[in-house]
Amino acid sequence: MGEDISGTTFTRADHAKYRAKIRRCLDTLEAMLDAGVFVEDEWRTGLEIELGLAGADMRPFHRNAEVLERIADPLYQTELGKFTIELNVEPRRIDGQSLEQLEAALRHNLNRARDRAGDAGAELVMVGILPTLPAPPAGRSWFTESDRYVALDEAIMNSRREDITLRINGPEPLSLTMDSIIAEAACTSTQLHLQVTPRRYADYWNASQLLAGPQLVMGANSPYLFGHHLQAETRVETFLQATDTRSVELRNQGVRPRVFFGDRWITSIFDLFEENVRYFPALLPVSSDEDPAAVLAAGDTPSLAELRLHNGTVYRWNRPIYDVQDGRPHLRVENRVLPAGPSVLDTLANAAFFYGMVVELVTDERPLWSRMSFDGARENFHAAARYGIDARLYWPGLGEVSGTELVLDTLLPMAARGLERLGVDAPVAGKYLDIIEARARLRRNGATWQVAAVEAYEGRGKDRRDALHLMLADYVRNMNGGDPVHTWNVPT
Repeated sequence: MGEDISGTTFTRADHAKYRAKIRRCLDTLEAMLDAGVFVEDEWRTGLEIELGLAGADMRPFHRNAEVLERIADPLYQTELGKFTIELNVEPRRIDGQSLEQLEAALRHNLNRARDRAGDAGAELVMVGILPTLPAPPAGRSWFTESDRYVALDEAIMNSRREDITLRINGPEPLSLTMDSIIAEAACTSTQLHLQVTPRRYADYWNASQLLAGPQLVMGANSPYLFGHHLQAETRVETFLQATDTRSVELRNQGVRPRVFFGDRWITSIFDLFEENVRYFPALLPVSSDEDPAAVLAAGDTPSLAELRLHNGTVYRWNRPIYDVQDGRPHLRVENRVLPAGPSVLDTLANAAFFYGMVVELVTDERPLWSRMSFDGARENFHAAARYGIDARLYWPGLGEVSGTELVLDTLLPMAARGLERLGVDAPVAGKYLDIIEARARLRRNGATWQVAAVEAYEGRGKDRRDALHLMLADYVRNMNGGDPVHTWNVPT
């Protein structure tokens, strides 16, 4: 959602100044790429997990400020909805036993936070969409109190000049009109970061785009929204529509949405930042006092504040990240495809699967994306969001195949080779990839388990509302138990 800001009203002069500043940032980034000033270290990872908050009754818990005060850890932050928070996990290299160390650190951190949240009466839930969320009320009563979120809401709604109507197909289609972007708050994700060098950035981003469909086949975990059974990963369509600045007429003209898969394979990270500036008007035109070109000329590292803020309001599923650490700039791919959950072990399995595949893909002398249209990758992504574990995907050399067949026969061996290339210990790699294999063989992920559990409770005579609450209570117990989702029992 971008950096913290002060105030919610912007003038025409603010927009003009911001446009000039962001162009200067873009020119400075180009100069930095040409000069080779970036950190050349690769294969460092970070992790962000957005968490839902539920009360003991499994209803949404709307007091994130109180929960954060009790957790008292700067790694936790607010999100748009009062019923969500975010955990940022410190970066580390991917090698040896680092994935198991990350798992242990994440378990310890979440257990501590869960205990402290429990003192406020809240439960932390790793799930793509909190399934017990009712349809939102009018206004901003669900919003976290922050100028940033109010300003973003005003900018998007003023751009649209009309209310948002969510129209999502599925077994129980949803049509709901809202006067704010609050439906975006329903979407909680796992964000995987991978630090790479500028010269190889395009390969890593292209590979990540290619893998977005397979990631969702295995990781879908958002089948319910506002009581409706919709798509395996309903979060994808919800996020797209809830932040859409376009009127119907602009959509008909082919104007790009801010939740953006992309248009083409790229040749440089610069392509992505340039597209952001060229195609997307500023939502939060907050200008800093920094002259980035002057900072660079003086031998220092510019923050590129305007470029980074703007980048935070273009919601690519694989987002380019420019950041500065210890005075040195570096670049990351931020993979935003996956929902949160279902468990810590599932989260680490998803991460290992992604990192292994993407690292192995970029070693191919004839890159796989050179044998596949970009439209094909985008269609795979949307098919996986709709159908999850049942999706069929196109893959070069194979044609159209079931997603699980693609994972078992092609992608798991690829991921194993990639993790070996990273130096991950073989037993560690096997531990996490075995979870992906079991999901594929059993055809069971978070989405399929949620639907099966709800149907079981409805088969006992429970109505939808009660079935969702009972399912979520089971989900939280299983999640806290720590076992991966493919082992969870469905109520009988």
